[in-house]
Amino acid sequence: MEVNSHSKHWPCLFPQHGAGRKHERAITLASWQKEIVDQYTQEFVRGLIHSDGCRFINRVRRPLRSGDRWYEYPRYNFTNVSVDIQRLFTDALDRLGIAWKQMNATDISVARREAVARLDAFVGAKY
Repeated sequence: MEVNSHSKHWPCLFPQHGAGRKHERAITLASWQKEIVDQYTQEFVRGLIHSDGCRFINRVRRPLRSGDRWYEYPRYNFTNVSVDIQRLFTDALDRLGIAWKQMNATDISVARREAVARLDAFVGAKY
């Protein structure tokens, strides 16, 4: 299903929308948007992961004298060039008490077992 809507008033509803690349301009939420994100933090995180993130099984090889040992565990990654969007994501994770780490300039990782379990409880499969 595809839904379209055209209006010159969309920028009033989405003030962070604008000309140019999103990582080159400030992305902040209006006060009414902050209230919604605070009330629906899990849904906000789910939307961000569905748009710019993924869940996958991380496979790690440990070389030993007796041979390689492999282990695997699930984790989430969120990738975005915009530092502002990364901050919105990590602030939401902090509000939910979910541990995260900054992997590099663009990637946020959620890999601790209990943190992944918390995300699994409400993120669900991408669609």
